[in-house]
Amino acid sequence: MAPGVPVDVFTGTGKVSTNNTGYSKRAYVTFLAGNGDYVKGVVGLAKGLRKVKSAYPLVVAILPDVPEEHREILRSQGCIVREIEPIYPPENQVHFAMAYYIINYSKLRIWNFEEYSKMVYLDADIQVYENIDHLLDTPDGYFYAVMDCFCEKIWSYSLQYSIGYCQQCPTKVTWPAEMGSPPPLYFNAGMFVFEPSRLTYESLLDTLKLTPPTPFAEQDFLNMFFQHMYKPIPPVYNLVLAMLWHHPEKFELEKVKVVHYCAAGSKPWRYTGLEANMEREDIKMLVAKWWDIYNDESLDLKAEDPIPAEEETFSRPSIMVSMPEPAMSYIPAPTAA
Repeated sequence: MAPGVPVDVFTGTGKVSTNNTGYSKRAYVTFLAGNGDYVKGVVGLAKGLRKVKSAYPLVVAILPDVPEEHREILRSQGCIVREIEPIYPPENQVHFAMAYYIINYSKLRIWNFEEYSKMVYLDADIQVYENIDHLLDTPDGYFYAVMDCFCEKIWSYSLQYSIGYCQQCPTKVTWPAEMGSPPPLYFNAGMFVFEPSRLTYESLLDTLKLTPPTPFAEQDFLNMFFQHMYKPIPPVYNLVLAMLWHHPEKFELEKVKVVHYCAAGSKPWRYTGLEANMEREDIKMLVAKWWDIYNDESLDLKAEDPIPAEEETFSRPSIMVSMPEPAMSYIPAPTAA
């Protein structure tokens, strides 16, 4: 099982400890690093939120190595560009399923955005196809996200994969009684609803120093940290594409609100259709749907539209290279759940 988190970072109620009071601002937030093509994903996300008439802005937490050209593109789409300093895991703890995961610990900085009372985090390879502003009205004190699926080969190191158990269909292959209780519910960290808080932020950073590495970096870490505060939400709020071929019974595509283009070869701006499962008609349709939004000039920010005030940024030397298409490499490690 995954390494534990010291119990004193949790409250006895199972709710998030927060000292964020007096703020009612809400927003969406995403993360961007490097000078690569993920900026296209953020532009697509900004235009998608505009298409569904979201009432809230998109904050982009960027690392210092994002070039000014990309920052200007984001500002021109109405994004609030907020520079953050990188967070690295403890020294020598860099063995992950994919090498570029190491930069994702920097996402923890968004818990320090205390000017917002609640935020929805969305990865840059996500698109929103229906208005989800109501997620910002969920009861306070909990961490909301969609349960992940353990059926892809990328989970091959885990006990779940080895016995064919998936929390998306726990009765299909049941957890063996001789192995004790099933693992805790495990969420995909590409989309989640959270409350920024200085207290939570400091606890996250302090706990990271004590936590051994696991293959899925910040996703495993957040699952451990928020285990007792986690509330699952329906999978239509984060359709991880592999669910289409592993759990097709769970989805009617016309009712899916959020699509996560995280399967190998599925990034719309890199799509070739050559990778496994990418020749599927549903995948082709979803990629075309993303491009329809990205190419729709009517969704660009208009000159007469108000542009959100930019947050203070900090000048730092470039410390990251562009984010490559991840190679499917695996390492032996404990189960992430």
